[in-house]
Amino acid sequence: MALAHRLGHVFAHPELLTEALTHRGAASVDAAGRFGNERLEFLGDRVLGLVIADLLYESFPDEPEGILARRYTGLVRREALEAVAAALDLGCYLILAKADAQSGARQNRGLQADACEALIGALYLDGGIEAARCFILEHWRPLIAEHGGSGRDAKTRLQEWAQARGLALPHYREVGRKGPAHEPQFTVAVEVTGFAPAEGRAASKRSAEQAAAEALLAVIDGAAGHD
Repeated sequence: MALAHRLGHVFAHPELLTEALTHRGAASVDAAGRFGNERLEFLGDRVLGLVIADLLYESFPDEPEGILARRYTGLVRREALEAVAAALDLGCYLILAKADAQSGARQNRGLQADACEALIGALYLDGGIEAARCFILEHWRPLIAEHGGSGRDAKTRLQEWAQARGLALPHYREVGRKGPAHEPQFTVAVEVTGFAPAEGRAASKRSAEQAAAEALLAVIDGAAGHD
């Protein structure tokens, strides 16, 4: 499978890779993989958490637990898995029921993220913790660099900015939703006293809130630069 080449891992048990990519809807109730990739997803979630915790502990020896915890949350959240899945084009490799494939489920970022976790579980079972660790380090280190090592997501930074100035907490509200059920697009607006509302769009409401917070922070930073 082309994906195995991209992963840089030769599977001794290629059926694990197949299982990791199989959505439950495509798994036969009579087959050995009747659960699809759900069990591997469960395992991969725990392996990811362990490796990320170890990575942060070693990478930031002078940081207290609170900051490490914020970094950890940002790196194991759904958005991080979606980003890695998109970089690997996992949607192209998903094994789906015919009806799901025809409805466009291959582009569902949630299913891709689930498969990414399952893939970590498959790597762990096939090659041990080192195989899983190599994959995670390769794809998660850029996420640490991307966030500038702050350990704080956009919503947290915006909330802290407002609190430091004695303002009311940022207010988020959904202002739009479009697209099919398997691939919705949410639009969320955020408001902070003294600034016009800013909007963000994403495939999940939580991601849209993050995008809106990022947009408002950019406006705030721009206003500060002109003071």
